[in-house]
Amino acid sequence: MSEKRRLVVGVTGATGAVYAQRLLELVREAGGIETHLVISPPGVLTIKHELGMSRRDFQGLADEVHNFRDVGATLASGSFTTAGMVVAPCSVRTLAAVAHGFSDNLITRAADVTLKERRRLVLMLRETPLNLAHLRNMTAVTEMGGVIFPPLPAFYLHPQSIREMVDHSVSRVLDLLDIQVPVTRWEGMGAQP
Repeated sequence: MSEKRRLVVGVTGATGAVYAQRLLELVREAGGIETHLVISPPGVLTIKHELGMSRRDFQGLADEVHNFRDVGATLASGSFTTAGMVVAPCSVRTLAAVAHGFSDNLITRAADVTLKERRRLVLMLRETPLNLAHLRNMTAVTEMGGVIFPPLPAFYLHPQSIREMVDHSVSRVLDLLDIQVPVTRWEGMGAQP
């Protein structure tokens, strides 16, 4: 019997909690992936403010939930195999911690483990405009093998709702982790009406 693949999802306090919500929902719908969720205290506030969801309801979207402060959790070890990790949304504070190896909470420790084990780390960075420190930190994470993925809308698909834009960004992130979910894909200019 084959073991389910595992995906770690970190949620920080940056705007864009809907990206984590839809990612968890789409992964659950796809099946075959066990999700491990870590939410920072500011992430809990953002979830409540932006989504109107309680911590408990949001945590119910994941298979396993880990305490943000528990740096001794399974996720803190490279021997806990995963398909990778997504931080959605990713604050610039978390980006800086990952770029400089500050494993001071479970999100940043799990990200560090993901990088050291040469697994896929995707940071859905939410900040604009960017200053030089942000750019240098993005470069550092990229040089370590991470993927910086600001969730930018794809207008070429003529989205009719925010949800369509969110789903497109999330599906592109999941593509990077070899997790396929139904999504409208670009078919070239000739396919357009």
